[in-house]
Amino acid sequence: MNKSVVAGFAVGTFLSVLAVFGMQQGGLDIPAHAEGSDTFRQLDLFADVFERVRADYVEPVDDSKLVENAINGMLTSLDPHSSYMNPKHFRDMQVQTRGEFGGLGIEVTMENGVVKVVTPIDDTPASRAGIRPNDYITHIDGKAIMGMTLSDAVDKMRGPVNTAVKLTVVRKGKDEPFDVSITRDIITIKSVKYRREGDIAYIRITSFNEQTSDLLDEAVTDLRQQIGKAKLKGYIIDLRNNPGGLLDQAIAVGDSFINGGEIVSTRGRHPQDTQRYNAHSGDETGNKPVVVLVNGGSASASEIVAGALQDHRRATILGTRSFGKGSVQTIIPLGSDGALRLTTARYYTPSGRSIQAKGIEPDIQVRQNPPEDKKKLPMIRGEAELPGHLANPDGDEESGSDSYVPQDKADDTQLLYAIDLLNGKRQDKAFIRVPGQSAMAN
Repeated sequence: MNKSVVAGFAVGTFLSVLAVFGMQQGGLDIPAHAEGSDTFRQLDLFADVFERVRADYVEPVDDSKLVENAINGMLTSLDPHSSYMNPKHFRDMQVQTRGEFGGLGIEVTMENGVVKVVTPIDDTPASRAGIRPNDYITHIDGKAIMGMTLSDAVDKMRGPVNTAVKLTVVRKGKDEPFDVSITRDIITIKSVKYRREGDIAYIRITSFNEQTSDLLDEAVTDLRQQIGKAKLKGYIIDLRNNPGGLLDQAIAVGDSFINGGEIVSTRGRHPQDTQRYNAHSGDETGNKPVVVLVNGGSASASEIVAGALQDHRRATILGTRSFGKGSVQTIIPLGSDGALRLTTARYYTPSGRSIQAKGIEPDIQVRQNPPEDKKKLPMIRGEAELPGHLANPDGDEESGSDSYVPQDKADDTQLLYAIDLLNGKRQDKAFIRVPGQSAMAN
């Protein structure tokens, strides 16, 4: 590839990206200087550097990797959430947002170079095959896992539905490793988990994928039947350490609790890009009291839900300050070359607050009391501490907070406080939001 070809490639790529933006945004105004000599001079500089690296770097280089890294460098210089996704990363992202994939149904981690089973998911091929928590998987289809990354091992266990995979398992109490043959099936990522806490409905939302709103509806219906509509005292919605996900699912979840009015608005570069999303009439929870748990790991879509319920005075927000990711990313497919993840807007709560680099301040601040071995864990880095983050338009920024959540309910100070609140045991110290009383009118 000579210099003129490289320059042509760079200019072509530049114009192609503008064309993609035009399709996504309804057309962009190209500044006059973008068509002038300065832009082409910079592209020529890129071609010079590219060719010099190809010709003189100490070892041979992969041209496609150089271009991919150059694109990613351009995007990551904008803000921490814009990036280029190669085809594999784009497919992985689609799997996460769909909430379904062909696989075995086990939650795993990496330990001592092999895969350790955290837990098999109920009613999946792995659970039916007898895979247990704390099993170690050393080989997949006869190939040793030692030396693989966790991502590589997971990719090998996933695959088309109705195909088989052989796992070599080491289990405590067994003298020898043994093989288990498992046939892959459709695995649904359960982003909503729930249980009854006396006469209180506890619902944990771990992420916002394509299944979340439907799973929430099922949880609300089931818990109402278990407890009884008359006895049900209220709902605890646990959004702690929920990193976010799909905007439309955050809107749908907020809509389940709000009886009309705005849920969130997004504001882009141009005035015509502003979008407002409103709730439908009707509250699926029957106007029962709601407590939302948040912490430093609650980000993005979690903050949309918490902010909407807080502004409408529909819920009491309890815990510690949330992460502060108040920006919206648009996924722009690039054909067979992956996709562009580009920050295209900021979002605002119904009262017009930007949470960017600030987060949701809880109505009731309740910190956890971690055991000694956990006290040295650092607080999570909030958006405000990420290099190159978008500034809050109001100039008011706050760092993140702790994100520790105990495994044992008896040690979970935030959850116990929420239960006491809904049981009426903390009325002298706290309050319950009154449904329909709007904070924006005050």
